[in-house]
Amino acid sequence: MDQPPTELIGIYHADGGVMGELRYVLGKARGSAHCALCDITHGSLRRKSAWDSACAAFAIPIRLVHLNERSNDEITACTIGTPTVLARWEDGTLTPVLGPADLEVDGSVAVFFDRLNAALTQL
Repeated sequence: MDQPPTELIGIYHADGGVMGELRYVLGKARGSAHCALCDITHGSLRRKSAWDSACAAFAIPIRLVHLNERSNDEITACTIGTPTVLARWEDGTLTPVLGPADLEVDGSVAVFFDRLNAALTQL
């Protein structure tokens, strides 16, 4: 593609809202829930400042949503599973950029952005 995406959408492998967050935290404690994107964006209690800083410096806006917050076109574009990162293009189309395996970076914000940049150059 000649132009960069207008937006990137990170989709967690968890529902949002109080109950969704509670289910995820309890599942993580039991070892039955895992979201690599959550590990990248959040520490034990809140969002990582390294994530916020990296996003502020990145040229393309990144929006984060939970499974139950996705639009219909975002649901349709999740063809490689979740968590995932989608690119939205000027014409509104969505393309998967990073899938679940790509996001397994031991929570490293730096490695995430390295992989994201590499994937975007391949599009």
